Amino acid sequence: MELSTNTLFLCLALALTNGAPVNHDAAVDDASLPDRCDGIGFDAITPDENGTTFFFRGSHLWKGYRGPAQLSNEFFQQLDDIHNIGHVDAAFRMHNIKHEGDHDHMYFFLDDKVFSYYGHALEEGYPKDIQQDFPGVPSHLDAAVECPKGECMTDSVLFFKGHDVHVYDIATMTVKIKTWSHLPVCTSALRWLEHYYCFHGNNFTRFHPVLGQVSGGVYPKDARNYFMKCPNYGHGGDHKVLNCSDVKIDAITTDDAGKSYVFAGTNYMRLDTWRDGLHPFPIARSWKELTNGVDAVFSYSDNMYLIKDDQVYIYNAAAQYTLIKGYPKTLKEELGIEGHVDAAFVCPNDDKVHIITGGTIRAIDLSATPRVVTGEWLLPFSDIDAALCSAEGINVFKGATYYHYESPMTLAMSRIAPEPQHVTTGMMGCKE
Repeated sequence: MELSTNTLFLCLALALTNGAPVNHDAAVDDASLPDRCDGIGFDAITPDENGTTFFFRGSHLWKGYRGPAQLSNEFFQQLDDIHNIGHVDAAFRMHNIKHEGDHDHMYFFLDDKVFSYYGHALEEGYPKDIQQDFPGVPSHLDAAVECPKGECMTDSVLFFKGHDVHVYDIATMTVKIKTWSHLPVCTSALRWLEHYYCFHGNNFTRFHPVLGQVSGGVYPKDARNYFMKCPNYGHGGDHKVLNCSDVKIDAITTDDAGKSYVFAGTNYMRLDTWRDGLHPFPIARSWKELTNGVDAVFSYSDNMYLIKDDQVYIYNAAAQYTLIKGYPKTLKEELGIEGHVDAAFVCPNDDKVHIITGGTIRAIDLSATPRVVTGEWLLPFSDIDAALCSAEGINVFKGATYYHYESPMTLAMSRIAPEPQHVTTGMMGCKE
């Protein structure tokens, strides 16, 4: 996915904040309705095609992170009207970009039936027996969650029943069964910003979708501190609105899969997941060796290169950003240069990385071993913070301003900086 400048700026301010999902103020629920804060937990959790997350319990649901419970069939007609089942066992949002007829559709599992919805409307021919759509998947499920290729080996769905996980390959329609006895029995599951959460009662545990290992901190944690606003609960992740003049990023990149990241301080944020929310995480959460921020980042050939001081860390993007054996290496060893790196970028379908150090930009051939500097030019400015190249051109970031160039050569040959473009309230919600 290519992001416009406005889309990028819309969320850069958040990258300097800390915390977990935004906690919204809860509405006062009717006493006769179930209370999401009572600690009982949920039967199923899933986002819809617009990114709104639904929490199901019994015949009711909650839309988003605030508001009272409502009957499920008020949003998803025929879910309970005809079959009177009164609950949802499991639910997930399909990720299958090769088949637009299935992609982003919501699937609900009730006993031995499956329902498919899009736009909150039941699709023709549903409900069906689970075996018709998902051969090899058992009935009376506990939970389900989608797992796109890159996070799993293939586009998959994880179906939970007890401690068994039925990994369903969407393309081949085959199932592999794993037993994760170290995990609690999941009553619902959620993929949120590429992280996977097993909900059990009022708690949740983050897990790796391939290995099943518990990751990312001490678990279980109380969902009432993170995924909803409840009296006397919370984790202190308050968002502070920045002044537009105070915005500053350290690095920005888009990998080969279209995942876009911005880095600021010790935090990073995904920019292309705006549909499911924009939220900062510690860099060390995904790149555990980097605990003190980064100087520059670029993506090339399914790898992400993170530069800090004189060290280059290379992570395999296809393997959940696993550090490649033998790294980090020095800048001299990996790229044939020395000195502090201010910014770096690789353009689409190019084998050259452009490295900005002070007022100099160098082009380095990444297809050559050892690396070869193929060009060096002086820039009309220095103190660059970050740079990003896309099909639209290059944006060079400097504090709360950025400069746009049509190509690397235009940037390299420029003798006068173009008119800087300034961040505004409309672009990123900062205070002017």
